[in-house]
Amino acid sequence: MKTNLSSQITLTRIPTRYYRPENAFEHSVLTRLEKVPTSIYESMDDGSFAVAKEIATQIRKKQETGKTFVMALPGGRTPLGVFKELIRMHKEEQLSFRNVVVFVEYEFYPLDSASGIYSRLKEEFFDHVDIDPANIYSPDGSMSKDAILDFCQQYEQNIQAVGGIDYMLLGIGASSNVMFNAAGSSISSRTRLILLEGASRKEAARTFPSQEKMPAGLITMGISTMMNARTVVLMAFGDDKAGVIAKTVEGKISDQMPSSFLQNHPNAKVVIDLSAAYELTRISHPWLVTSCEWDNKLIRRAIVWLCQKTGKPILKLTNKDYSEHGLGELLALYGSAYNVNIKIFNDIQHTITGWPGGKPNADDSSRPERALPYPKKVIVFSPHPDDDVISMGGTLRRLCDQHHDVHVAYETSGNIAVGDEEVIRYCEYLRDVCDKYSLNDTTVREKAEEIIHYLRYEKGENGAPERKDVLFMKGTIRREEARHACRYTGVKDDHVHFLDLPFYETGMVKKNELGEVDKDIVKALLEEVKPDQMFVAGDLADPHGTHKVCLDAVLAAIDEVKDEEWMKNCRVWMYRGAWAEWEMDHVEMAVPISPEELRFKRNAILKHQSQAESAPFLGDDERLFWQRAEDRNRATAELYHQLGLASYEAMEAFVTKNRAVVEEEEL
Repeated sequence: MKTNLSSQITLTRIPTRYYRPENAFEHSVLTRLEKVPTSIYESMDDGSFAVAKEIATQIRKKQETGKTFVMALPGGRTPLGVFKELIRMHKEEQLSFRNVVVFVEYEFYPLDSASGIYSRLKEEFFDHVDIDPANIYSPDGSMSKDAILDFCQQYEQNIQAVGGIDYMLLGIGASSNVMFNAAGSSISSRTRLILLEGASRKEAARTFPSQEKMPAGLITMGISTMMNARTVVLMAFGDDKAGVIAKTVEGKISDQMPSSFLQNHPNAKVVIDLSAAYELTRISHPWLVTSCEWDNKLIRRAIVWLCQKTGKPILKLTNKDYSEHGLGELLALYGSAYNVNIKIFNDIQHTITGWPGGKPNADDSSRPERALPYPKKVIVFSPHPDDDVISMGGTLRRLCDQHHDVHVAYETSGNIAVGDEEVIRYCEYLRDVCDKYSLNDTTVREKAEEIIHYLRYEKGENGAPERKDVLFMKGTIRREEARHACRYTGVKDDHVHFLDLPFYETGMVKKNELGEVDKDIVKALLEEVKPDQMFVAGDLADPHGTHKVCLDAVLAAIDEVKDEEWMKNCRVWMYRGAWAEWEMDHVEMAVPISPEELRFKRNAILKHQSQAESAPFLGDDERLFWQRAEDRNRATAELYHQLGLASYEAMEAFVTKNRAVVEEEEL
């Protein structure tokens, strides 16, 4: 079973020389706008392996001289790949950590349970290697308030006592915070207690079941502590980090961008994957720093960028516009601005269709989707019970209205994303119904009362898994909301599938690894339906990581049925979630949505009542899901209009990776 196929999906073929220059001259040309040395790897695994190898080399060098190696480590998901590789080296290559001293960079405060950063690092790393527990220093999230100031001073002294930090590993937040040092942090700041506010609080909430259940503060190292480390390596993976990485590496130094202070560090570097590198100039706008290897997607990206730079639609761009903005190569290739303009205009225009399942009895040579077969058997895979309508509610309705055989498959129960107050409300409803119609059978009433009492008076904040009966109630709430939304959209009741993939069913934020049983459940559905068309969530930057695992489950199942005749003729489309839209250079199908259809989509989203204001995982955006969806869909339509195409109320966008997910060699 192949468990990480999503990491091999590349929407844009980035020439290797852009991120792995062949010589020093080429490197200096490509990176001339970058102010921090930046290493770009094809995948997160490659980047993590390189960092782990570097750490192992440093540890062994220190061992040869009988010295200690002092590291500073963060929490979060970013370093997990590094830890995994270091553990492998320890077990298979005899890498010892007996001479390693570790300082944990931050810890939540106050903590009344074992759910903090230290406990996670212990579980994910320390318990698997031979590091001496006496060599691990960490802030204590349970200390008294009166002791914090002295502790912070002592923490800095402890760092100095062991000779300073040799190697500091960092992650980065969406607002440029490092170690939760947010905008406004002083370059002279050292270890201290800070309050978690704004974006920092939202990011920290990912460690806990909800924002309401997380501590108010955090004891963290400061910017000065970071700058005094001999080596600093900042890691970032995924397209959600692309914007902040570009500002860190190419932007101005400012206390509003704490990560930008690394530009002044004598031995700092940034390690990222291609997704996180997407907005660096050499990747996103290579024509500004080098000669390009032009393909249709890069040309489209360049023209869209030029339109935004000049404020002109495509067909009004001139030779002068091209020449003044570094795109003279296109004039040399195509002869004139007009030739490029008309090519790209037609290319983008052909992405627009009101027939997402293909238009029967019509010429499909310039349409995104095939006319035949008609009607198509369609499966819409939804990671959570609401992603389908949030991401493609308008398209889903079109497919139903155009008489395709539409199935919706909810991959996870989404049970942990229901607030306790919702369960209490439904249990009170059950209790009242039982009092009216089931006086002689008290089983249901007693269970409802038991759950109400537990949630109101007994449930603790100890990070333990949710009770199974509570999980059942939460899962049932989401299941019935999903049924209602599907019925409203036009999906037949027997075409709604709840897969409840086991990897998700931990009762906690942290999930299990994808397993064979998850893949087999998806595979069974594919073999049952034998779809002509599939829609999958391609948004790999969702805040909880579930979308990626769900995509991997589908791709693993597809990999095992790729030789079946029906699969060879199946087209796979990817949509994005509530967090972002596909960039214009990737869009291969755009489905217009009328004002009436947009209101219909809003109503379908609102059927998921538990995911409104009280939902635990609304993410970093204050807007509700329906608001985000509408704003995103309207922005897509407005971009098409700005480029000189028809003006629509809203649009949903898709890309196809049919070859990537069907043909193994393209993976």
